[in-house]
Amino acid sequence: MSSFEELYKGYAPYFKEEKQVDKFTREISLMPSTIETIDMAIFKWLEEDMNVFCDSNTGWRKVPNIWVLPERAYQVKDKKQRRDEHGIFELPAISIERTGLKKDPAFKGVAWAHIPNKNDAKGGSITVARTIQQDKTAAFANRDSNNKTKGKANSRFNNKKVVYQTMTMPVPTYVVAEYELTLRSEYQQQMNEMLSPFITATGQITNFFITHEGHRFEGFLEGDYGLSNTVADLGEEERKYETKIPIRILGYLLGAGNNEKYPKITIRENAVEFKMPRERVIFGDQTPWETKK
Repeated sequence: MSSFEELYKGYAPYFKEEKQVDKFTREISLMPSTIETIDMAIFKWLEEDMNVFCDSNTGWRKVPNIWVLPERAYQVKDKKQRRDEHGIFELPAISIERTGLKKDPAFKGVAWAHIPNKNDAKGGSITVARTIQQDKTAAFANRDSNNKTKGKANSRFNNKKVVYQTMTMPVPTYVVAEYELTLRSEYQQQMNEMLSPFITATGQITNFFITHEGHRFEGFLEGDYGLSNTVADLGEEERKYETKIPIRILGYLLGAGNNEKYPKITIRENAVEFKMPRERVIFGDQTPWETKK
């Protein structure tokens, strides 16, 4: 995976942290939002915010959280601490998997309307910052001051030639990411201790919020918990309790990631003067520098 500098170098204002420039100006991180950003946010919420513990044969310990994408061979070779000497996965554990991703026009966030990109090579649709270019504005003001006052620079007058620097970004595209948490344990008490935080975390409502790299997404815990176990099975399989918790995340994407053809942040400056050149020969204009005295 590329480093932070390799991915975001040169795309202002992509900063690692917020920076207070002066009393009125603050630089705020604006990282791109991708599908991986939503995945990291839900896993961070599970690992840090929920932080589930339960009783085990070694005492009160944290339940390991596993993203189920790695191959089984990778888990067996590189994650041996989660398996015993016979290669059997140790319980309790919580696994998370993304089971679906859809774009629902009826389920969106704040930016409801579609705002197309500018019809040029830079693109951009939503204005996120607008500042005055002091040096360029002062240059136009000093020139006009000299012309109006005949050489008296820096005299006060109503300057209408103000150069603004405008920063725009693409409109967020909302998607609904569906995840499934699977709680596995060997004993009923462990399952009760693992399941209780997910039921009580949101109180009487079902929504919660997750964050990652400055982005904030809204999640919804479904109220139907799929409980299953092998207690009634008289076979030789291991004793196991399992509960599935479906979760929906209302996320958004900013651009198409590495396949995006437009810049992540577009910077433009407005025009304050329009000049039309003319052909002196056709219109018969005088050329003072060539006129003989």
